[in-house]
Amino acid sequence: MGKNYIDIEDDQGSTLRYRKHVNGRGLVAHGAKVHPKALIEAGAYIEPGARVGAGARVARGAWVEPDAVIGENAQIDAHAHIGPGAAVGDGAHIGVRTEVGAGARIARGARIGDDETVRPGMRIATDQKGLWLAA
Repeated sequence: MGKNYIDIEDDQGSTLRYRKHVNGRGLVAHGAKVHPKALIEAGAYIEPGARVGAGARVARGAWVEPDAVIGENAQIDAHAHIGPGAAVGDGAHIGVRTEVGAGARIARGARIGDDETVRPGMRIATDQKGLWLAA
């Protein structure tokens, strides 16, 4: 049986240890808090200080940076990037290859499409069709 963690060197030469999440085998850094009922797919990264709620799904290739928060039952699609300190509300959906900037806030139940960019610090809510509203 293989080891249940991997060590990766960052750009500053420090080594970060990631464990493989029990549900999906994605990589979760030491210091991150991921609910056991969240799905972190293989190839996804959750950085130190990030939190992921119950029922959330983080797809392959997605990257959740330090201190970001992913709410319960939120969905982060493949290759999406959630910036440091950003928050994605309960039940929100972030599309494929979408960039959510540092400190941005995505409202509960919001739908952000594929290949979108949410600038740092923005607050976004959407209607049922995914049209952005003032939040």
